[in-house]
Amino acid sequence: MTEEIIIAGFGGQGVLSMGKIIAYSGLMQGLEVSWMPSYGPEIRGGTANVTVILSDSRISSPILQKFSTAIILNQQSMDKFEPMVKPGGVLIYTPSTITRKPTRTDITIYPIKAIEEAAGSTCLLMRRLLRLVWNW
Repeated sequence: MTEEIIIAGFGGQGVLSMGKIIAYSGLMQGLEVSWMPSYGPEIRGGTANVTVILSDSRISSPILQKFSTAIILNQQSMDKFEPMVKPGGVLIYTPSTITRKPTRTDITIYPIKAIEEAAGSTCLLMRRLLRLVWNW
C-alpha cells in the first residue's frame, strides 16, 4: 500500500501543518513516511504545498509527478494539481476559495466547506469562552 498525497494552498492556511499531521499519523502506524514541503520566501500569503508519501514498503524518492490524493485550498493549486491526480484518485477541495470547480470524471471529487466549518467552530468556541469568563 502506498498513498501519495499533495496538499496545496496559500501560506498561512495550515498546508504544512496538515502534511505533518498526516506524516506523524503514518509514523505512529509503523509506515514508511516522506514529508517534503515547498513554499516561497514570503511564506504567509505565498503559495505553499507539501508532498506526503505513506507506504508499507521503502520509499525510493519523495519527488512525484502524479498523486493518489490531492487536498486543494486555492485556485492556483487547483489549476496546477488537478491534472496531476492519478485516474481513480481523490481530489478534496474547499469550494469557498475555488472559482473554477474541478471537471475531471476519472477521479472522485469531494468539496469540503472547511473554512466555513472552522469559522463556525471558532465562533461557537468563542461564545463558550465568553460565557465562562463573563457569565454570558
